[in-house]
Amino acid sequence: MTAALAARLRYFDGPVHVLAHSLGGVVTLETFTAERDLPPGRIALLGSPVQGSRAAQAIAAWSWGPQILGTLAVAELTRPRARSWSGTREVGVIAGSRSAGLGRLFASLPLPNDGTIAEAETRLPGATASIVLDVSHTGMLFSLPVAESVTRFFRSGGF
Repeated sequence: MTAALAARLRYFDGPVHVLAHSLGGVVTLETFTAERDLPPGRIALLGSPVQGSRAAQAIAAWSWGPQILGTLAVAELTRPRARSWSGTREVGVIAGSRSAGLGRLFASLPLPNDGTIAEAETRLPGATASIVLDVSHTGMLFSLPVAESVTRFFRSGGF
């Protein structure tokens, strides 16, 4: 998975900013950790459970849970992590605080959470910037304040 993303990124000349949501953020961080010769740019993570996911842990515990989640999600999200960022690329983290999502049906999520991922699960020591917005996990994909924050981060490196 990371090799495919790295190959796609190498296709571009000049800076390449990456916006990733949920598990895509975990894959993005792994790609930029493993591959050092990628074009410069910034990374914005939206609701990415970089420290693992209580909801994914609960689903994986069911007999049919791993089939629902898939092997990548089971491998990356079902155990607590101590992930941090030490790369040279600037990383911005956006978490949601509107607790409206299916994750609440599967696990008790600490507040604040976006209904699927707890804000604490998105914390990334070493990140350049972070912000919590009043959006749900899926809602952040359609949110004007999130889009404005991402644009600001890509332009300036801050929220």
